[in-house]
Amino acid sequence: MRIEFEYGEGTMAAELPDSTDVFIPGETVADPPHIPDAELENETRRAIQNPIGMAPIPDLVDADSKVCIVFPDRVKGGFQANSHRKVATRIVLQELERAGIPDANILFICSNGLHRKNYQHEIRAILGDEVFDRFWANGRIVNHDSEDWDNLVDLGTDELGDQVILNKQVFEADLTIAIGHTLGNPYGGYSGGYKHVATGIVHWKSIASHHVPHVMHRDDFTPVSGQSLMRRKFDAIGQHMEAKMGRKFFLIDAVLDTSARQIAIFAGYGRELQPASWEVADKRTYVPWATKKYDVMVFGMPSFFHYGDGHGTNPILMMQAIAANVVRHRRILSDRSVVICSSICNGYFHDEEFPGYRELYELFQGNYLQTLPDLERYGELYSSNDEWINAYRYGWGFHPYHAFSMVSCGQIAEDHCAAIYIVGAQQPGYARGMGMKTRATFAVALEDAKKKYVGENPNVLALPRTFKTAAVHLMMAE
Repeated sequence: MRIEFEYGEGTMAAELPDSTDVFIPGETVADPPHIPDAELENETRRAIQNPIGMAPIPDLVDADSKVCIVFPDRVKGGFQANSHRKVATRIVLQELERAGIPDANILFICSNGLHRKNYQHEIRAILGDEVFDRFWANGRIVNHDSEDWDNLVDLGTDELGDQVILNKQVFEADLTIAIGHTLGNPYGGYSGGYKHVATGIVHWKSIASHHVPHVMHRDDFTPVSGQSLMRRKFDAIGQHMEAKMGRKFFLIDAVLDTSARQIAIFAGYGRELQPASWEVADKRTYVPWATKKYDVMVFGMPSFFHYGDGHGTNPILMMQAIAANVVRHRRILSDRSVVICSSICNGYFHDEEFPGYRELYELFQGNYLQTLPDLERYGELYSSNDEWINAYRYGWGFHPYHAFSMVSCGQIAEDHCAAIYIVGAQQPGYARGMGMKTRATFAVALEDAKKKYVGENPNVLALPRTFKTAAVHLMMAE
C-alpha cells in the first residue's frame, strides 16, 4: 500500500503493508452535519439572543458600558467568509448597537496568550474587512500582551491555589464577550469555554499553573479527557476571574467540523455552556472506530503548521506535535506502540518567531539534564530574559515560556511509546537530541521497529492528513 505523508513543503511516499488501516478525519468517519450556509446567520443569532444561564447582551449593558470582545488568534478557528468568529462578531455588534453602545466603547482583544502577536493582515483575515476597517484605525483592535504590567491585574489565587493574572481591560470592562469554538484539543479535551480565557488573556505564570509536567504527566491527561486536572484548572481560573470581576463572561462557542464549519452554536455562561457544547462535540470528536490496538502509528509532518513556520523542523515542537497525537489516540495504541513520522528536521528553529527555543534545546544536551521534565526548573529564568520578552512584546515572537509548555507535552511521547522514528531528517542529530530515532525511509524504520519492538506482523495505523485537517480523538469501536 502506497501512501503519501506530509513532509516539509511537500510529501514523502511510504510503502506500508496492505493490512494497514487508514484514517482521515471527516472522510473515514463522516462528521455530523454542519449548519447549512443559508441558516447560519439565524442559528448564530438565535444562540446569542437566547444565552444559556444568563441574560441577553442588551440586558447586560447600557449606552455607557465598556465592552471587550475577545477572539482567538490565527492558530485556532476558520478564516472563511462565514467562519464562526466572523458571523458571531457581526451579530454581537448588532446587539451592542441595539443597546446604544458607541464604537469608542468597544475593544477587540486577540487572545494570543503566549503565542506571538498577530500581524495586521492576520487580524483582518480573522475578523473580516468590514469589522477590521471599522475598528483598527481607531486603535480598537489589540493583541493581548502577557508582559504588559500596566495592563494586567493580579487577582490572587483561585480555589486550586493557582495565581490568576488577568488582562486589565477585560477586568475593568462592564461586559466581556469571548468568541471561541469547541474543537478537539489534546490539552484538556476541547478548545473554547474557560480554556479560551484561562490561556488567552492571562500572564505566563497563570499558564504555568497547568502547562507543566505535574499536570500533563498524570494518568487523567493521556489519553485526552475533559475530566483532567488541566481542565479543572481552566475552569477554576475562569470562574475565579468571574468572581473577582463580579460578572460572568459571555461565551459564544461553535462546535466545528473538520473544515471549520459550524455544527452547532452555544452562547452564555461557561459553567452551563461547556457541558452542552461538549455533548454535541463528543459526537464528532471522540470517534469509536478501531477494532484492534495498533502497534505502529504513521504520519508525516510539514514544515509549516499550527504555530507557524518552523513548527515541523524545530525539534522541541516536533516532539510536542508527535506527543499530541499520542495523547489523542492513546486509547487505540498497544502498550509497546511505535510512532514513525516523516520530517525534514533541518535544524531550522525560526529563532525570530520562537526566541529561546534553540537555547533551551542546547541546554537539554548538557548540565546533567536526563529527561525533558528536568528543564522545568529553568522556566522562570527563561521567562525573565529581557531579550526574549522584548521579542514577544515587540518582535512578533512567541513568549519564552511557551517552549516549556511544549517540552512538558513532548515527554508524553517518550512515556507512552517504545520508540519514535523520524524519517528523512536532513539534520538527524536534532531529532536524536530529543530522544528520537532516525532512519532514511519509512520502510527501513518499519523493519527496525519489527525487529526490536512490534514483531513481524504489527497492526499499522496510517494518518496521512494529520496536520491538514482538524483532528479527532480515536477510540475503540466498543
